[in-house]
Amino acid sequence: MGNALAGKHIVLGASRKTEEMTALIEKQGGTAIVRSLQGTVFKADEEVRQDLVTFVEQGADWVIFTTGIGFQTLLELAENLAIKEAFIKQLHKAKIATRGYKSAAAIKKFELKCEASDDDGTTQGLIRQLKDVDFSGKKVVVQLHGEKAPALMSFLTSKGAETTQLLPYQHIPPLQDTVETLCKEILNSKVDAVCFTTAIQVHSLFSYAKEQGIENQLIASFTDNTVATAVGKVTAEALREMSVDRIVVPEHERMGAMIVELANFYDAK
Repeated sequence: MGNALAGKHIVLGASRKTEEMTALIEKQGGTAIVRSLQGTVFKADEEVRQDLVTFVEQGADWVIFTTGIGFQTLLELAENLAIKEAFIKQLHKAKIATRGYKSAAAIKKFELKCEASDDDGTTQGLIRQLKDVDFSGKKVVVQLHGEKAPALMSFLTSKGAETTQLLPYQHIPPLQDTVETLCKEILNSKVDAVCFTTAIQVHSLFSYAKEQGIENQLIASFTDNTVATAVGKVTAEALREMSVDRIVVPEHERMGAMIVELANFYDAK
């Protein structure tokens, strides 16, 4: 397998650990191209402050946590606003659902009971666990991380929930020139694979493609030519939501494992 990526041009959508991944690709004989789709995620204390205060004052029937770090950030902000105890009290009154083991672990520290959690670390896994819940007329607060979760929000709305979002982090999109360049490279079959390490990178690429009216062409390119590669389940799920079905994803969610899995994919052809 030592030369499985020979002659292949592999795009890295990440903004970190690109040197290590480049070295792995080159070791397999490939050429790495960095096209960062990550953008910037930043703490948004001012933006989320009023939403947090409103929750503490009014409570909710359900609270859904999608990241452990998001829960911790809300906790820190509540402490800074001197409403931490009131925040925890409202959480004890509400029913709680979590996505991801880090979210579940974070709430356990405060003896908060989890009514529902995903069965596989994905948003779809969480939706499956919530499908029989009656959300009609219920107030549901959803903590998100840096970006929207359209599938989850759409599911809750379809079930009659009154939703509010808590976004302790906000996302600034990547440079448009970078996304435009990558779209052209994919559509013109100039790159053999694109490695995505977060769902944000997937959404950045497809949001631009949708704006430009080339979304279907991009999906076709991933079906016929360029291989979509995901670091793990959540990133692969984001690709599937964009109608990309051919996805190379490693069993172990590590960047190195992703490159090895891609090499295995080409080696088996």
